[in-house]
Amino acid sequence: MVSDKIILGIDPGTIIMGYGLVHIRNKNIELINFGVIKLAQYQSHQDKLKKIFERISELITEYKPDEISIEAPFFGKNVQSMLKLGRAQGVAMAAALNKNIPVFEYSPRKIKKSITGKGNSSKDQVAGMIQNLLNMKSKPDSLDATDGLAAALCHHFQRDNTNNKTNYSNWSSFVKQNKNKIKK
Repeated sequence: MVSDKIILGIDPGTIIMGYGLVHIRNKNIELINFGVIKLAQYQSHQDKLKKIFERISELITEYKPDEISIEAPFFGKNVQSMLKLGRAQGVAMAAALNKNIPVFEYSPRKIKKSITGKGNSSKDQVAGMIQNLLNMKSKPDSLDATDGLAAALCHHFQRDNTNNKTNYSNWSSFVKQNKNKIKK
């Protein structure tokens, strides 16, 4: 396993797309940057997709991530919204693949579970755990940005656990056996 890498996490959206970058050094997690791409001002879906591609490409050029983690679209009641979200995700993935960066996809439930221990956690609960894990003085304003960070951290935790054959029955047993991963 690579002990020094940068992960770009993306929470796709067609109105607001969140992103977060973390640097993993010998299992230490360092916050690099996070934010959102605001897309509401663009009238056409094609203009939004173009902006997503351009901004993700800029982030890749600036921060040179080794891997990209992106939240998978989930099936909702509105099929048209899901199609648009899938296109936004696809364009973000294409920006990464265009630069030969591997992309990993995780379900919203998997991301939440890896951050909070529960797959049905609220965005606010995820943001609180992100604040704790990254030693942030205050909770970030944008929950979309913390969702981007959550995607990046989920990927790190999932990849980190590939060499670890321990199974945890619940969040408490994970914490007891991984005190070095909890920052105070």
